[in-house]
Amino acid sequence: MFKSFNEMLAKLENLPPLRLSVVQAADAAVLEAVKDACERGIVEPVLIGEKEKIQEEASKIGFPIENVQVIDCSPQEAPLVGVRLVHENKADVLMKGLIDTAAFMRAVLNPDFGLRTGMLLSHLAAFEIPNFNRILFITDGGINIAPTLEEKAAILQNAINALRAIGYSEPKVALLSAVETVSTKMQSAVDAAILAKMAERKQIKGALVDGPLALDNAVSEEAAAHKGIKSPVAGKADLILVPNIETGNALGKSLTFLAGGNMAGIVVGAKAPIVLSSRADSPVSKLMSIVLACLMKRGEKA
Repeated sequence: MFKSFNEMLAKLENLPPLRLSVVQAADAAVLEAVKDACERGIVEPVLIGEKEKIQEEASKIGFPIENVQVIDCSPQEAPLVGVRLVHENKADVLMKGLIDTAAFMRAVLNPDFGLRTGMLLSHLAAFEIPNFNRILFITDGGINIAPTLEEKAAILQNAINALRAIGYSEPKVALLSAVETVSTKMQSAVDAAILAKMAERKQIKGALVDGPLALDNAVSEEAAAHKGIKSPVAGKADLILVPNIETGNALGKSLTFLAGGNMAGIVVGAKAPIVLSSRADSPVSKLMSIVLACLMKRGEKA
């Protein structure tokens, strides 16, 4: 169990850097995170896009890139070049720079040289929250809008695989609803009950899974005890599966903007972890998204 982002950073110390393919790298905010990751020895970047613009943005933040590989190409070519590097195992992790997400994802999903594995792609976020004793993971508040039961099972398995790769031997997973009892009037509660049974029958593997659980019962042992909930997950969740994108988006932004938390986020289910940061993300968020992706890739290689 990680208690802080510093613990996650420490796990990458003294290890050789991973190769990071940065698509449309001419963005000072993105390069700031890449520079930080470079200085910490976490990554060896390949910067893709218009070389002059990349050099201009790098100079703004004091990032010397004379010894960094830069692939000079047009904005239209950049996503194809960046994804192909990962497809051909010439890079370990993919990162989105100053490019429209739709164009970026089209390259990721290219049938000839994209990063499809047959798994559903989903978003996994990690939150470092003041006065909370551990990193809390949430999925999927970024990609799948209103997942079906089958899609929720795939999203859950993606997240479990990622947590196991970064060092969780048996992550504790809470299936979020508004209640902790099964109500046929609430689809999230019904789906949670089915997913919990699927995990019990090993149709979803590698984690302790329970639900439905309301948020308080998922993260607070005191709240779970008050409700009389006896479960190895209740109050101790490492990972929360949200029922839809609105819930995940609102929960994540509440933790960040109201609780003062820091977030890292990656896309999982592809051939390699994908850093899909937003321009609004803080430098800490961008750096830790790279760290999370690198931890996952190292665990997959092990």
